[in-house]
Amino acid sequence: MTLETVFSSFSSAEAQMIAARLETAGFHPTVTDEIASMSMDGYSMATGGIRIKVPHKEKEGARGLVESLLSEESTETDQVPLSKE
Repeated sequence: MTLETVFSSFSSAEAQMIAARLETAGFHPTVTDEIASMSMDGYSMATGGIRIKVPHKEKEGARGLVESLLSEESTETDQVPLSKE
């Protein structure tokens, strides 16, 4: 089975959250390179970060979900008021 990368991050928490959302939606994500990227400072940048991979046949659907999650996140942060006055 060929796995395809649909998301990468330098944050373990972010990668795990995306993987959980994919799994909840019925995809079969695999988190790779997490331990290597957390082993030494700066190593994450050298390895390209933590990757979320899915089976090839799920690639397009998973990418679409990830893109919608990321655009939803940026929209929510854009609308948060800085102060309540």
